[in-house]
Amino acid sequence: MRFQYDTIGERYAESTSTAAFSAADTYTLHGALDALGGLRGLDALDLACGYGYNTRLLARGGARRTVGVDVSEEMIRLARAHEATKDRPDVEYLVADAAGLPDLGPFDLATAAYVFSYAPDRRTLHAMFRSVRANLRAGGRLLAIVPNAGAFPRVDWSPYGVRILDRVRDGDAPLLKAHFLTEPPVPFEFREWAHADLAEAAVEAGFVTVGWQPNRTPPADPVRDEAFWTAYRAWPISSLMTCTA
Repeated sequence: MRFQYDTIGERYAESTSTAAFSAADTYTLHGALDALGGLRGLDALDLACGYGYNTRLLARGGARRTVGVDVSEEMIRLARAHEATKDRPDVEYLVADAAGLPDLGPFDLATAAYVFSYAPDRRTLHAMFRSVRANLRAGGRLLAIVPNAGAFPRVDWSPYGVRILDRVRDGDAPLLKAHFLTEPPVPFEFREWAHADLAEAAVEAGFVTVGWQPNRTPPADPVRDEAFWTAYRAWPISSLMTCTA
């Protein structure tokens, strides 16, 4: 289902109009990287990198080697074109499926924003975690932004940039049909894996610790005040999953 993101391009990335959920995800990832003591001297892998926003975040943080991978050839083309304008030879971009990564590492850190949501079945979900683990050194970390299950239909995420339209019970996990609220809206679908499903896959892949951190929200500003973020924190779109190899 990653092809759907080819139509989004740079609409959410690196702009002052970044969707609220994306701004919260970035703030959460920043905090997690700071808690690890930074990236200086580390080798970092960014999964489902899109056009490279988080990949560049890792590189700017001082990673020794930074590799971004995405199954979409168009997203990788955009990422490489962006790096060409910045003359950043220390960042690599590769087309690869997270469920079957080649031997790219070893890495000290892997980041993954929503990639596990696109596993169509349990077999693929477990393959993704095994593929990531195989590319990490012992003691390496996985930081994954994952959706929180169970909010729809009780919660409306429209103010934060996403509208869930339907939840279809199908296969190993419910299929959620949604829109990114760009102009015009962009349809997409993802699987509603429970946190327990993700943890099970991580442990089976060989990760020795699995933990969860609540989504962090940026400081309030005139556009998104404290009431806005308080409402978001009550039913956040995502959480941070942390795993140690």
